[in-house]
Amino acid sequence: MRPSRRQPDEMRSVSLARGQVKYAEGSCLAKFGDTHVLVTATLEDKLPPWLKGRGRGWVTAEYGMLPRATHERTRREAASGKQSGRTVEIQRLIGRSLRSVVDLVALGERQITLDCDVLQADGGTRTASITGAWVALSECVNWMKARDMVKGDVVRDHVAAISCGIHKNVSVLDLDYAEDSDADTDANFVMTGTGNIVEVQGTAEKTPFSEEQLLSLLALARKGVGELVIKQKAALA
Repeated sequence: MRPSRRQPDEMRSVSLARGQVKYAEGSCLAKFGDTHVLVTATLEDKLPPWLKGRGRGWVTAEYGMLPRATHERTRREAASGKQSGRTVEIQRLIGRSLRSVVDLVALGERQITLDCDVLQADGGTRTASITGAWVALSECVNWMKARDMVKGDVVRDHVAAISCGIHKNVSVLDLDYAEDSDADTDANFVMTGTGNIVEVQGTAEKTPFSEEQLLSLLALARKGVGELVIKQKAALA
């Protein structure tokens, strides 16, 4: 039995609520059990210098955790004057994931920044960020369409992410902190709504895992992402 008493292929309770921030062009509060992430999308008529004049836009992301998102207070990274390697790695992952389903030419010479702020952490903050960021991004693009700023399918497909792992020799879906901290294998899958793979991050924390186990995790991830896409569609309905 899992610590949360869920079945191996059972996700935590997930909710995606858009329109959470008054001033942002798009926003979403993503809740994966006790992991809560607020994502805002900001549209700007500016680009990184290396993209200027190329006739396409850019989607990027920033990620951070509030000081009391965890059991003990974590010092703000701004206080130390630099971001941790973990933070940089996660926000790059979020940006890559979103860009994989965006038509940057159709976006025009504009930039959309997804700010992912972890309000409460209980495992899976990066996967919740990606899943919620897609909703905030889509709401931002819809805001642009309503003002005739873009046309066509700027967002070409859904993208969502889910964690899987091997805990006590069992492949399980959507790890919370209790499982994540004790898992034999921890993996994150980023996938599109059509089932294509954007990125896989998998690590054997204790015992190396087999190809058969990897395929079992992939099967769980497909199920989980399918459920998340349904929730994304409902959030924008």
